[in-house]
Amino acid sequence: GCSAMRPSSTRLALALSLVLAAPCAGLHATVGRAARPALSHGASPAFRADRISMKERRAAETNAEVKDGSGGVRQLLGLKGASADDGKSFLNWKIRLQLMKPATWVPLIWGVACGAAASGNYHAVWNLFGDAPTTDSWAVVGEDTIKALCAMTLSGPILCGFTQTINDWYDRELDAINEPYRPIPSGKISPTEVYVQIGALLVGGLVLATQLDAWAHNEWPVITLIATFGSFMAYIYSAPPLKLKAEGWLGTYALGSSYIALPWLCGHAMFSASTITPQEVVLTVLYSIAGLGIAIVNDFKSIEGDAALGMNSLPVAFGIDTAKWICVASIDVTQLGVAAYLYSIGESTYAAILFGLVLPQMFAQYTFVQDPVANDVKYQAAAQPFLVFGILCTAVAIGHHTF
Repeated sequence: GCSAMRPSSTRLALALSLVLAAPCAGLHATVGRAARPALSHGASPAFRADRISMKERRAAETNAEVKDGSGGVRQLLGLKGASADDGKSFLNWKIRLQLMKPATWVPLIWGVACGAAASGNYHAVWNLFGDAPTTDSWAVVGEDTIKALCAMTLSGPILCGFTQTINDWYDRELDAINEPYRPIPSGKISPTEVYVQIGALLVGGLVLATQLDAWAHNEWPVITLIATFGSFMAYIYSAPPLKLKAEGWLGTYALGSSYIALPWLCGHAMFSASTITPQEVVLTVLYSIAGLGIAIVNDFKSIEGDAALGMNSLPVAFGIDTAKWICVASIDVTQLGVAAYLYSIGESTYAAILFGLVLPQMFAQYTFVQDPVANDVKYQAAAQPFLVFGILCTAVAIGHHTF
């Protein structure tokens, strides 16, 4: 098992502050600043050269239901090409679920699994057969499984659902341009229903977090603090006057860290917060930079609406050609750096596996960089499985390493 050191509460607080404070590093530059005027249709020189082709592509988009019969599933997952819903389902549950974008829960659920693995204290079925941390109790395996599922529910359906709902509310004007089929701009859900959903998810998430801290016997309420901080970040990411998503680098990193570092730390804290080490926190910060790259991939599809409403995403600020290289570099360099670190601490097998998982991502990027707007979905489908398994590989290495 993991025999990582158990830092004091003060040391743990300092370690956690690295990942929690990183997205806020530039807030002082935002607070008190006059509101950014909306970009004019030629305000960004880097973006101007891309506008003609972008307009043609936007004109060709219809937001129509896909023809392959998956429209109903797409609606429930919150994806484009969804079937239209009349809003008459029981308690409007289909529209409410669509608003929470279940497809976006997966990275956070995976992050919790990685954190559990990194703790070195999670007991799975295979630990009954000699693999560390060993146990001979099915009861321990069952309890740890339920603990992990509860932490996944907190990070995914509840708090990610909260994040997506509040983001859609403050993005309703932007979605009216980019994704008019979404529940709010299409009028399928009322403002009152949105407010109730936001409040219920927030309160429910914080209550569950306090209960999980008690169940984990954490001296310091790490899970509650992570949930509170994550909820706060979700608000200032989407809502004025800060609206971090309009701040380029700052907003993109805030998104990446919230999807990788926070669920990872939540998963670890569920199985003994006292074993979280500064080295582990630094690794989650590095992977958050890779998450920044993934967030840029998502920005390409919204570049027209972002420019029209003054959202200073990196593709808008730097232009498509520059942003695509920033994107792939942040993904590749970060992972290669983590692989080098694992090798340096003697985890050469895990370093080799991680290096092997980076190679197919680089191969997929060859097509992506030729046209990132047209190939964003294809790239994510081809490359992200290797990225997330690389994160798990790193987590397992940390769980088995003695610092």
